[in-house]
Amino acid sequence: QNALLCGLMTAKEYCDCAISLDADLQDDVDALDKFVEKHLEGCDVVYGVRNKRETDTWFKRTTAEGFYKVMKLLGVDIVFNHADYRLMSKRALEGLSEYKEVNLFLRGIVPLIGYRSDYVYYDRHERFAGESKYPLKKMISFALDGITSFSVKPLKLISNFGILISILSIFGLLYALISYFAGLAVSGWTAIVCSIWLLGGLQMLCLGVVGGYIGKIYSEVKARPRYRVEEHLRNTEKPLDKGE
Repeated sequence: QNALLCGLMTAKEYCDCAISLDADLQDDVDALDKFVEKHLEGCDVVYGVRNKRETDTWFKRTTAEGFYKVMKLLGVDIVFNHADYRLMSKRALEGLSEYKEVNLFLRGIVPLIGYRSDYVYYDRHERFAGESKYPLKKMISFALDGITSFSVKPLKLISNFGILISILSIFGLLYALISYFAGLAVSGWTAIVCSIWLLGGLQMLCLGVVGGYIGKIYSEVKARPRYRVEEHLRNTEKPLDKGE
């Protein structure tokens, strides 16, 4: 991702648009004309989307499709079956340069830029030569970077779980006290159970509160652009006349 960003940031100084594709020749270069056509029609970002994943192994196909579904479930705006085969206009590249985060996941960042976009569907070929430089370990690391860089839902789940456990602990305390006063509890059992439920509930509740604050910090430190103007409806350099 860093190497890809480096290439795009270098190219943006010399181009009207730039297209990124894998060097293993699996991306269909015959689709390049369609990318350019979409750009000339006014699109700033054109995504290359695979029609199918028949060239992948069953394991890779299943895990990849599962990853996209999990990302969508977590609220990440990601294009299904799209890797890094895309066209970006000069101003889209300028927008990309405003994202300063270190843990890069360009498939999630590019849709955040906005501007008009479209898709080009293509069939991916077999690998021409060599072996994949992305083993399972790197794929898992890449997936975790994508999830942790674009969603605070896991933190929210912890917060909700903490609240749920806290509520259940109250019922547990009531049950322990009722058992004690009804004479159904063994000596010492009520104290142990009450302390476990009380401390467990408080710990989970506190973790939920901490998670909420960490989620806010997480969003703040990224310092992502809050808006981007696609076009102005009039010439802003012209001074306003009276009555306008």
